[in-house]
Amino acid sequence: MLLGAIADDFTGASDLANTLAKGGMATMQFSGIGQEIPACEAGVVALKTRSVPVADAVAQSVEAVKWLLDAGCEQIIFKYCSTFDSTPEGNIGPVAEALLDLLGEETAVVCPAFPGAGRRLFMGHLFVGDRLLSETGMRHHPLTPMTDPDIRRWLALQAKYPVGSVNLDTIRNGGAEAIRAALASERNEGRRLIVTDAVADADLMAIGQAVSGQRLVTGGSGIAQGLPANFRAQGKLSASTAKIPSAAGPAIVLCGSCSTASQNQVAVYAKNHPAFALDPLALMRGEITVGAMASWIDEHKDQTPIIYSTAAPEAVSDAQARFGRETVSGRIENFFARLARHLVDTGTRRVIVGGGETSGAVVEGLQLPSLQVGHEIDPGVPVLVGWRNGPVGLALKSGNFGAPDFFEKAVAEVGQP
Repeated sequence: MLLGAIADDFTGASDLANTLAKGGMATMQFSGIGQEIPACEAGVVALKTRSVPVADAVAQSVEAVKWLLDAGCEQIIFKYCSTFDSTPEGNIGPVAEALLDLLGEETAVVCPAFPGAGRRLFMGHLFVGDRLLSETGMRHHPLTPMTDPDIRRWLALQAKYPVGSVNLDTIRNGGAEAIRAALASERNEGRRLIVTDAVADADLMAIGQAVSGQRLVTGGSGIAQGLPANFRAQGKLSASTAKIPSAAGPAIVLCGSCSTASQNQVAVYAKNHPAFALDPLALMRGEITVGAMASWIDEHKDQTPIIYSTAAPEAVSDAQARFGRETVSGRIENFFARLARHLVDTGTRRVIVGGGETSGAVVEGLQLPSLQVGHEIDPGVPVLVGWRNGPVGLALKSGNFGAPDFFEKAVAEVGQP
């Protein structure tokens, strides 16, 4: 393994693994650490550290990176969301600084930009589409409300050391050499985490070239676009990557995200497929069981049904008010995990999942320690294949990712070699 990465959630790990695979690296995604590592050139560990206490996020991240280093990794990526989901306390800054100390590095770039998904960084400010981050729905996020688009200022609240920056003029006018010089200048001023502008893929490629010799890179999945070329230039990549196995068989679609994009995707898919909406109150009262749900799915298996808890936030507020947000969320995730395990153990071979937390719950429920990365379905979402009583094809979609017809496309493409 040449390149190792940790991601702070499961769909973010898939997003990054997709970028590396598209760059020509034989890539595996891991659900936790400690297992035997199959042959690969890049490995991405999926963690669930975005919203846990800072100390826990740091400890889990350091442990995972040590495991990757033991596998021979020459460079580490710390991947977080392209909307920089975090709080003034962390977890991005504290984790990044802990990894700098572990790796003996003085500096690392900080670049959440992902132009392909409309996330652009200009003069240190993060835009989503044509709006500043603080003007999007992220300002109302229940766990990580992003109320300041200035990533330099937001990161400074989390970091122990001064935060630096490299602006777009430097990146556009001087390329990799100018970026390296700017990073060195920031380092000499004692700035360890350096926010780096990027508004197009070409900017990310230049940054990737500039950080070829650095052991730590942080950012969204976009920052990884230029990294495979560095290893290729050194003659370290295989000329070809292995094909992923096929996973033919019945499919199911599960969605737990309540994002606007997911609501639209569910509505589009439900026009032509059987759909079952999980009522949070009924679930909390024990009125919906895995067995009953599996029977309903079996009746409609030829039409590839969708099971979803997706709804507008106000629609689940009653259950949250009665039982608590974390209790309701935990029950929904646990239900999806148990349902997926039951379905796969009784013949389902393809599982398409919407929502980061739901994806993590499903993968953990299926006990899939490693996933092989295949071709891209939509930007940031690849086909994945794990093994549980035979190959299991998956797609793990972040709530805000994917075209309106994503679920239809994923059903068609997951399981294909």
